[in-house]
This record gives sequence, C-alpha cells and structure tokens, in this order.
Amino acid sequence: MVKNRIDELIRIINQASYEYYVLDNPTMTDQEYDDYYNELLSLEEKYPEFKREDSPTNRVGGEVIDKFEKVTHEKPMLSFDDIFNEEEVIAFDERIRKTVKNPTYTVEPKMDGLSGSLIYKNGVLIRAATRGDGITGEDITVNVKTIKSVPLRLTEAIDIEVRGEIYMSKDSFEKVNIEREKNGEPQFANPRNAAAGSVRQLDSKITAKRNLDFMAYFLPNPEDYGIETQSESLEYLKKLGFVTNDKLNTVAHNVEEIIDDIASLAAKRVDLPFAIDGVVLKVNSLEDEALLGFTSRVPRWGIAYKFPAQEVLTTLKEIKFTVGRTGKITPNAIFSPVHVDGSLVSKATLHNEDYCILKDVRVGDIISIRKAGDVIPEVVEVKLERRQEDSVPFEMISICPMCATPLIKKDANHYCPNDECPARNIEGLIHFVSRNAMNIDGFGDRIIEDFYNMGYLKTIVDFYSLKNYQEELMMLEGFGNKSIQNLLDSIENSKKNSLDRLLFGLGIRYVGKKTAKILAEYYQTMDAFLNTTYDELVSIDNIGEMIAESIMDYIHREENLNLITQLKNLGLNMQYEGITTVSNSAFDGKTFVLTGTLEKMTREEASVEIEKRGGKVTTSVTSKTSVVLVGKDPGSKYDKAKTLGITIWGEEEFLKKL
Repeated sequence: MVKNRIDELIRIINQASYEYYVLDNPTMTDQEYDDYYNELLSLEEKYPEFKREDSPTNRVGGEVIDKFEKVTHEKPMLSFDDIFNEEEVIAFDERIRKTVKNPTYTVEPKMDGLSGSLIYKNGVLIRAATRGDGITGEDITVNVKTIKSVPLRLTEAIDIEVRGEIYMSKDSFEKVNIEREKNGEPQFANPRNAAAGSVRQLDSKITAKRNLDFMAYFLPNPEDYGIETQSESLEYLKKLGFVTNDKLNTVAHNVEEIIDDIASLAAKRVDLPFAIDGVVLKVNSLEDEALLGFTSRVPRWGIAYKFPAQEVLTTLKEIKFTVGRTGKITPNAIFSPVHVDGSLVSKATLHNEDYCILKDVRVGDIISIRKAGDVIPEVVEVKLERRQEDSVPFEMISICPMCATPLIKKDANHYCPNDECPARNIEGLIHFVSRNAMNIDGFGDRIIEDFYNMGYLKTIVDFYSLKNYQEELMMLEGFGNKSIQNLLDSIENSKKNSLDRLLFGLGIRYVGKKTAKILAEYYQTMDAFLNTTYDELVSIDNIGEMIAESIMDYIHREENLNLITQLKNLGLNMQYEGITTVSNSAFDGKTFVLTGTLEKMTREEASVEIEKRGGKVTTSVTSKTSVVLVGKDPGSKYDKAKTLGITIWGEEEFLKKL
C-alpha cells in the first residue's frame, strides 16, 4: 500500500514538474505541489526501503528545457526544506543549537519568483543562468541583460558569482495581464509564472517589455571576499550595485525574535510592491554555516518558512459520519492532507445534511479548504469544473454508524437517541479529560477508546477508579510503571480543578467553556448550581432560554445527580477557584505584550491582573497589539513597539491603570 502511494506521488510530481518547467503551463497550485512533495518526503523517510532512484526528492527543481544552452553550476544551487508553523521554527532553532552555541540568524523575505545565478569577470556580467535542477541550468544571459535592476558592470572590477531572485513586481504583473487581455492572450496566473515565462523568451525584446526585476540575496563563496556573516554578504552585494532587501532583512538573536520578525513581515506582505511567499532563515555566521554543512539534499544551516495559504485545494476522499457526546451525527470531509494556515489537516466538518446538499459535496471532488476564523478547517466550495462525470450525490445516513439505532432529526441535525451508544459514551469521556475541561494529561483518544473496550472506563467516575487496576494496566503494550503513575497522578491532581472546568467537563448540552465559567462565577458552588431555577438562569447575562432549558433538563435527571454525588464523594472540588473578572476599560478587550523585568510583581502576576480585567496577554508584538508593558532591561519587543507606534506603558503607569 505504501509503495503504491509512493509510486503514485512520484508520477504526480514528475508530471507537474514537466508541465511547470518544460511546458510553462502549470496545472496545479504551488500549495498542491508542496503538499504532494512533502507527503512523498515523509513516506520515504519513514519507509526508506521503498524509495526509488528516480524520486524527485533526490534532486532540486525540475527538468531543464531545451530552449537555451545548458550550463553547469560550479557550486550546486540547492533549495531549502520548507516549514509551516512556529513549532517547526522552534525545532529548527533547537537543531542548530545542538551544534552551534548562541547562533544568530538572518530573517529574509522569500521572494516569489525564480532563482538566478549571475557571473561577473572583472566586474562585467558575462553569464546568467537559471537554477534548473540545481546542478545544470539554462543560459539566459541575453534576457537577463534587459533587467534594469541587474548591474551590467559592478562598482568593483572583481570576479564573482551572485545569486538572487528574478521576479515581476505586482505593478508590472497587472500591466502585462492588461496587455495580454487586449491581445486576446491567456493571462498569467500569478507574478511567479509571469516571471518564469518572461525570462524564457527566445526574443529578448519581449523580455524587456515585461519589466522584470532582480533581488540579490546570496554569495556562494563569501570567504573569498573576507566576509564572515550572511548579513555582511548582503551589505557587500549592495555595495557592488545590487538591489537587496536591506529594509526588510533583519538579524534575530533567538527564536522569539525570529517569530516576531516573521510576524512583522507577514503584516507588511500585502503592501509590498512584490510578492513574497514566506521567510528564509539562515545561520548568520559563515563559520557556523560551514560547521553545520549539508545533507545529501539541502543545507542544514537554513530553512524556508512558508506563509500559510489562505485557501488550498485538495481531493475529497471520503465522507465519514461521527457521533458526538450528545448523539449528534456529523458528516466529515476526509481529504488528502494539506497545509492550511500553518498546520497539516486532513478533515473538516460538513456540519449536517443541509450543509452537504447546499455545497453539493461528492466523494472524488476537488474542494477548496480554509480555516474559519483562522482556527477550524472548513470546506469553502467544490470546484465543479473539475468534477468527475460518474460522481455520486451526497446521501444522509439513516442509522447510527456505531450502534445501528435509527436516527431522529431535530431542526437541521440528525441524532442517535440511544443513551448507551458506545460512540456517545467514548466522546463524553474524551471531552471530560480534554485541555479546557479537566485537563488530565496522558489520555489520547485511542487510549480512552481502548480502555472503554477493555471495560476499565464506562463513565467519568471510572477515571478515579483506575488506580485499582494499576497492575493490570502495566501489562498493556506501551504502558510502563512511570507512564501509568504519571497518568494516575494527573487524574488525582484534576480533583483540585475549579468548578468551571468540572461544569464544562460534564458535557451539559450548550454549556461551553465560556458559559461554564459564567455559571461558576455566578453560583460559586455546585450545590448552588444544582438548586437553581429556570427564571434565575435566564436572568444571568449571556444565558439564554435554550441554555437554561438544557441545564434544567440535566439537573432534573436522577442519573446526573447520582454522578455528581459520586464525584463529590471521590474528593473532586465543587467550588469556583478561578479568576473573577472585574470591569476596567483600560484593559477590557485589549491585547498586551510584556517585556523586561517588573519590580513590584512578576510578569506572571501582571498577566493574571490583566486577564482579570478582561485583557489578553500574548508573546509577540504585531500591528494588533494594543499595549506593550515595559519593565527594566526590555528586549527587542520595546523597539518594535516604538517602530509600529504601539502604546507603551511603564510599570508605574500600569499600576495606576490597575
């Protein structure tokens, strides 16, 4: 099965590379290509016995076309591995620090064009070439000479190779497409494709009309010019007469600064005159770079952070129906894994029957995915023009996929009415231990499902009886004395949780995390909550009739009262221990960043005070930051706040606002 998937991925990638590099006619998005490539890379690393000699991961780039003479690069033009989120940035930094002490990094915009190599003799341009497959490229000298930002003569009469990005500005791209539309020609899909097509024209006059640009970013042999860092390389390139991203390039001294600089570039991205699709991170010291070296495929000293795609395409493989803890049946789209806003996702909710019919989703469709509110993956639309002729319309199931009980429909949703449905019970157990509920570490979905099937867990009370089965649990595969003890300790510690966590963990219908906190703040104890009335509930802010009815139904069921009594007897806390929010307009709804050392309290204590007053504390300064609280010896966040014009408070002003 794995071998077949690897063979299929190689066929897809090779075909896409041929269409992109040879035919200049891409048939898939960059995001689709990246996801196919990274899936192949992951499978080959996990199953090296199936890796083929002709795999595209063995080389960089694609096939060289025959329009221009082929040239061999003296030093290979390798590309970097891609990463997609902050966790991967942190992991990259940790890998570097295993070899290098106190590294610094250059943070540079990743230009969305094509790589080019320029060679100068005695300061005069004699050859320009594309990257090609990294070893062999194409001679495009006649066309590159038409690019106004490429110096035909340097400020110094030296022999040197300079590498950078050939690209088309947003303004030039718009003008070119207007001209093509007037001439009845197909428009370019994006500036990158426009630049690639323009630089491969046999007639250099056509290239000249396209107004391409060149951004220098790399010297293959900087040591020959007495250069010791990448940032010095960029300064030297500018001195020679090259355009560089000197106003956007930064040097980061730690991973926190890297993340801040990435956020800053992302915020500026829309307003830049050219397209960027990410950020390139390079170890700044060339001595450290040499120490880190290369793998067989990529440099170890650099990485490319790709900005999240706002909307990506993938193939709908299956519509899978799941049963929630309330019995609600949810159809889910299962699709080929894609990176969306920095994370790899392979499924998205389709909500209910009406939603599926409205979207007209069918297995085999090409669908577009994005994250709703930058959090939850959602299906945006079906690409009907790419639909298969034999596709089958969506049809809602009529029985529960777990217990085969006939479903009932309430409003737009279908439900399994069986209170003893295994899927409902398992989902309820998973919800109880989740981070926002009782936060019991060590319980993955699979472990809870296994424990349920083995009979150790049937209700949430059973979590607190697992200590009676310690020896039996240690006999299970994958469980040792330490892991079981950690699990039991986490269960025991959960007894101290505040009432709001318990109310949320009980799984009362319509009582989410926020509502549970409102109820816990209002009633303070479980007994007071259980003795409430409908009229009292609807009098509480943000508690509507539907929530009130659900709560009244829950607390009037004998089995629920017995459950709470059992939990009380087991020693679970039944009082509210959380932060009571107080109104303060200086904090409410605002985002704060703390930097430096405070004298009157710790930063953790200050964060609590901010949150008590309705504020939010984050770690990175961005354009969305409301206030930066500055203590003694502030870091780069203080400088960034000044640059962005963000309000800055000292500790004395902060205390007055409190």
